[in-house]
Amino acid sequence: MSFLEDFTPTHLKLTVESPTFWRVSFDNPPVNVIGPPLISDLKTLLTELEGNDTVNVVLFDSADPDFFLAHWDLAADPAQAEALPSPTGYAAWADVTVRLSKLAAVTISAIRGIARGAGSEFALATDMRFASLEKAVLGQMEVGFAAVAGGGAGGRLPALVGRGRAFEILLGGTDYDGATAEKYGYVNRAIPDEAFEAFVTAYATRVAGWNHQALAEIKSFVNKYTRLPDAEFPLHSDAFWSAAANRPEFRTTATRLFDKGLQQRAALEYHLGEDIAGIAQS
Repeated sequence: MSFLEDFTPTHLKLTVESPTFWRVSFDNPPVNVIGPPLISDLKTLLTELEGNDTVNVVLFDSADPDFFLAHWDLAADPAQAEALPSPTGYAAWADVTVRLSKLAAVTISAIRGIARGAGSEFALATDMRFASLEKAVLGQMEVGFAAVAGGGAGGRLPALVGRGRAFEILLGGTDYDGATAEKYGYVNRAIPDEAFEAFVTAYATRVAGWNHQALAEIKSFVNKYTRLPDAEFPLHSDAFWSAAANRPEFRTTATRLFDKGLQQRAALEYHLGEDIAGIAQS
């Protein structure tokens, strides 16, 4: 049985647009949080892509127009994610983002809706990010939990937006709309929503038509000059989980947020970047 016949993900959908172009759509209601089942699906997909010399482009989008990937699932038992296979030997999320960033296939995030926390970190680990001008929202709100971003945002943002703006994003913990994200370099480009899907599909289709080896070689050179060593990223994960385990502020903030509708299709999830300061600092 082939991979495409055997792969039965529960929290994402794989669409084969062509032999060289795969589309992966996140689908984990109510708000596309990143928990163990989704991580399991991603790890299985990454294992296939690491040995695949046909797929040139993987485009990641969302079945939910309001949420690309909301953030890490704070209600899940982290031990479940850590029990999954980790070819790098790193913690679960670091394993996913490091492997994602090293694929020979070109990876593109098509961000229509909210990508915060680990959702933003997933997008940062892909090669390119295109955003809906009107509907995209990106941000790293971990400082509101008295924690560092655990998936490597502190290592990837400076190369994209510069040192000062990386500090602004990570220390402010607030949201960035599509226009500002484009201006900062957080995303490659913000496209008016009415043209968004057509643009990203056309771009992905164009790139998918090139020679596989040429794409891999281009990626390897760009990565050589712009990526941190892999071993840097587990340090971010360790710092996040240390805060989760040892800082009372983390647990207090999480409890307050759940009381106000965290991980539900409620106003809080739409405005978390703005609201977290008032909740965490009260």
